[in-house]
Parts: sequence; structure tokens; C-alpha cells
Amino acid sequence: MTRPTAVAVASVVLLAAGLSAAQPGPVDEQELRTAIGRLGDFDYAVRTAASSLVRRAPIEQVGPTLAAAVTGHDDAYVRFRALVLLVGFGGPAAKQAVLDVIGDPNDRLRAVAYGYFEHNPDPAMAPRLLGALETETSEFVRPALIRAVAAHDADPAVRARLIVDIDRGVDFFRGGVIEALGDRGAAYALDPLMRIVGEPGPLQDDALLALTRIGDPRALASIAALQGKDPELEPMVSAAVGALGADREAHFRFVLESLRFAAAGDQPDLVRSSAAGLGALASVGEAFAVRGLFDVGVDADPAPRDSIALVVGMLAMRHPATVLGHLEVRADLPAAALLLRDGFDILDEDLEEERFFMTARTAFWAAPEGSRSRRVSEELIRVLEF
Repeated sequence: MTRPTAVAVASVVLLAAGLSAAQPGPVDEQELRTAIGRLGDFDYAVRTAASSLVRRAPIEQVGPTLAAAVTGHDDAYVRFRALVLLVGFGGPAAKQAVLDVIGDPNDRLRAVAYGYFEHNPDPAMAPRLLGALETETSEFVRPALIRAVAAHDADPAVRARLIVDIDRGVDFFRGGVIEALGDRGAAYALDPLMRIVGEPGPLQDDALLALTRIGDPRALASIAALQGKDPELEPMVSAAVGALGADREAHFRFVLESLRFAAAGDQPDLVRSSAAGLGALASVGEAFAVRGLFDVGVDADPAPRDSIALVVGMLAMRHPATVLGHLEVRADLPAAALLLRDGFDILDEDLEEERFFMTARTAFWAAPEGSRSRRVSEELIRVLEF
């Protein structure tokens, strides 16, 4: 993503100042419609300022205007960005909008619609989502659909389909299923995941990370059998073994020391493995892992920094409250926010970024004036330009 000029930064700072002054108030209707029309502008500064203005309007005013843009605007990218912003606000208008576009030929719109149902599961949607698995082949869209399906795994038919899809299709989509199962804590998928973790191949690390997140001690023996077999896989193995209760402190210390060692040298595969292991631990509430990712990442050279930033960005998107809470205790907040920005830039996940933005925005309004929480939100507004 190309970063804006000084003019764009200044405009965002001014918008941030407006945010800190008062609760959102109505904006001029013509300005709002103009801003929505500029969401797809070629100029980064213009479209960033447009998104910022829309975010600062009250949902009662902006919701209907965004919904109209989703269904009726001539520019496909404006429709996409309007839907992202509307889903960020949430509410009945957002649900109706995603229902209107879930079958749209525009890949971006379908991906956002499926993303909505990942975070807002509706049991009535499970059959429709399962049906979409039969026809959705886009590499851009299917991962979002898989995660939406997994979010409905209270349905036995969903569980059965996910178990089958662990072993069906191309590795890219199989990896998406395994990742979604891990994020859901899907103990019902334990047996096939333990089988895959014992088979060297491109999905072995996905299965390791999923089992770390699931946290079922029945997987311990299968994972412990991998110790000492692959130096580059070892940090993820240690993360999983520690998460499942075996010599936690020693294994966790090894994962963190591996990241520090690898980031200081030229060992990109070890950096990725160590960072991924810490990311999995952070996602299940291990505070040391969040701290370690930021501690190493903020001072790392560009190549290892990018690998760590990617994990930090994904953690923020999937677990925004965890990252916001950690940022409140850091003494190097500006540097930590820049690492997070780098992760968002690498991932380029508009909907998940918007969810993080809205979580930070809610935290801003909930925090007292002068509090650390409000200062964190203000810094994120400045650095992430929302």
C-alpha cells in the first residue's frame, strides 16, 4: 500500500482531533455523499480522508447512505468499500446489505458478506453457506467462505463437511479449513489434525498451529514425537507442547529465544516459525507471546520485521482486544503502532482492518479523557490513519 503525502497525513490528524472533541454528530448530507463517492478514488489521500469522514458520522445518518451505495453505485470498488464501512458499523442495515450481495458476481462483495457471517453467525445461514462451498472456487473468496462455514459448526452438517474438506481439494483451501478449525477450537477435528501433524508436508505447520489453539492435551503425544526432527519446525512444536501443558515455561522460553536469535541473524524460515508459534500462543491468551512479538519486531531489520509484523497484524485482526490491551502497557507506543501498521499493509484485509478500527473507536469513546486507553486510541488513529 502506498502511504500518503504530508497533506493526507495532516487531514487525518485533523479528523482525529475532531474525533477527540465530541461524540459523533451529523455531517452535511452533500459532504457525506461526496465522501462515499470518493471511497474508490485513485489518490490514496483522497480516499483515506473520505473513509475517515464516513467513520465519524453517526450510524443513524450514514447507514442508509452506505447501504444505497452498496446496491446502487456505478463504481464496483466504491460498492466494496461502502460495504466494508457499513459492516464495520454493524446493525440491521449491515446484515441486509450482505444478504443483498452474497450472490453478487463481484468477488470483493462476496468475500465481505462471508466475513460478516464469520463474525455474526446465523444458524439459518448454515445450509446456504454449505451450498456455496459447492460453487465458490475463487482463491480470493473461498477462504472467507470457509471461515464463515466454520463459525456455524454447532450444526452437525457443518462439522461433517469441514472434516471431509481437511483432506479434499488443493492444499491452499485445505490449509484454510485447518486454520479455521484451529481458530474455532474445534476439538471434534482432533483425529484428522493429529494424523496430518505426523505427516511431513505443506500442511504440517498448519495442523501444529491449529492444535496449539485447540489446546486438547490428547494431541500432546503426537506433537511431542516431532521434537528434534526439524530445526525450523521446532519453535512451533515447542509452542504446541507448552500450550498442551508439558514444561510450559521452558518451552515458551525456547520459542521466544528462537525468535530473538533468528531475527538477529539471516534465518528467515526460523523467524517465520518462531513468530507463528508465538502468534498461536498469543491468540489463546498467553500475554508473554504478545509482548515478545512486539519487543522483537519493533527493533528488527526489515526482512524479519515483515514476518513478525504479519503475525502481529493477523493477531490484531482476529483478537483486537488482546492487542489493544497490550498496547496500553507499552512504553514505546509509537513504534509498536508502526509495527502494527506494517502488518496491516502486508495483509491488506480491508474488512478485518475495519473491525479493528471500530474496536479501537469504541474503546476511545469508552475511555475517560486523559486515560491511557484514550491515548492508545489516539495514537492508532494517527498512525493507522483511520
